[in-house]
Amino acid sequence: MKIEIEQEVDGRWIADVTDLGGVMAYGQTRADAIAKVKALALRVLADRLEHGESIPDLAEVFQVAA
Repeated sequence: MKIEIEQEVDGRWIADVTDLGGVMAYGQTRADAIAKVKALALRVLADRLEHGESIPDLAEVFQVAA
Protein backbone atom coordinates (compact mmCIF):
# COMPACT_ATOMS: atom_id res chain seq x y z
CA MET A 1 0.00 0.00 0.00
CA LYS A 2 1.34 3.37 -0.95
CA ILE A 3 1.88 5.98 1.75
CA GLU A 4 1.95 9.60 0.64
CA ILE A 5 3.52 12.04 3.05
CA GLU A 6 3.92 15.78 3.18
CA GLN A 7 4.75 18.48 5.66
CA GLU A 8 2.03 20.95 6.62
CA VAL A 9 2.67 24.69 6.97
CA ASP A 10 2.58 24.40 10.76
CA GLY A 11 5.47 21.89 10.65
CA ARG A 12 3.47 18.72 11.32
CA TRP A 13 3.71 15.80 8.93
CA ILE A 14 0.67 14.06 7.46
CA ALA A 15 0.77 10.54 6.06
CA ASP A 16 -2.03 9.05 3.96
CA VAL A 17 -2.56 5.45 2.80
CA THR A 18 -4.04 5.99 -0.64
CA ASP A 19 -5.40 2.42 -0.97
CA LEU A 20 -7.51 2.84 2.17
CA GLY A 21 -9.62 5.97 1.84
CA GLY A 22 -9.60 8.11 4.96
CA VAL A 23 -6.61 6.39 6.58
CA MET A 24 -4.32 9.26 7.51
CA ALA A 25 -2.32 10.34 10.53
CA TYR A 26 -0.34 13.34 11.72
CA GLY A 27 3.04 13.22 13.40
CA GLN A 28 5.58 15.68 14.77
CA THR A 29 8.23 14.07 12.55
CA ARG A 30 8.13 12.29 9.20
CA ALA A 31 8.95 8.97 10.86
CA ASP A 32 6.27 9.49 13.51
CA ALA A 33 3.57 10.15 10.90
CA ILE A 34 4.60 7.06 8.91
CA ALA A 35 4.59 4.84 12.01
CA LYS A 36 1.16 6.10 13.07
CA VAL A 37 -0.44 5.65 9.65
CA LYS A 38 1.00 2.13 9.30
CA ALA A 39 -0.48 1.14 12.67
CA LEU A 40 -3.85 2.64 11.72
CA ALA A 41 -3.85 0.92 8.31
CA LEU A 42 -3.14 -2.45 9.91
CA ARG A 43 -6.02 -1.92 12.35
CA VAL A 44 -8.36 -1.04 9.48
CA LEU A 45 -7.28 -4.13 7.50
CA ALA A 46 -7.73 -6.39 10.55
CA ASP A 47 -11.19 -4.94 11.19
CA ARG A 48 -12.21 -5.49 7.57
CA LEU A 49 -10.99 -9.10 7.66
CA GLU A 50 -12.83 -9.76 10.93
CA HIS A 51 -16.05 -8.50 9.35
CA GLY A 52 -15.63 -10.45 6.09
CA GLU A 53 -14.98 -7.33 4.02
CA SER A 54 -12.51 -7.23 1.16
CA ILE A 55 -9.06 -5.71 1.43
CA PRO A 56 -6.76 -4.45 -1.34
CA ASP A 57 -4.50 -6.99 -3.07
CA LEU A 58 -1.08 -6.52 -1.54
CA ALA A 59 2.17 -7.17 -3.35
CA GLU A 60 3.91 -5.26 -0.55
CA VAL A 61 2.40 -4.12 2.70
CA PHE A 62 3.71 -0.53 2.63
CA GLN A 63 5.59 1.65 0.17
CA VAL A 64 6.48 5.21 1.15
CA ALA A 65 6.37 7.66 -1.73
CA ALA A 66 9.63 9.55 -2.20
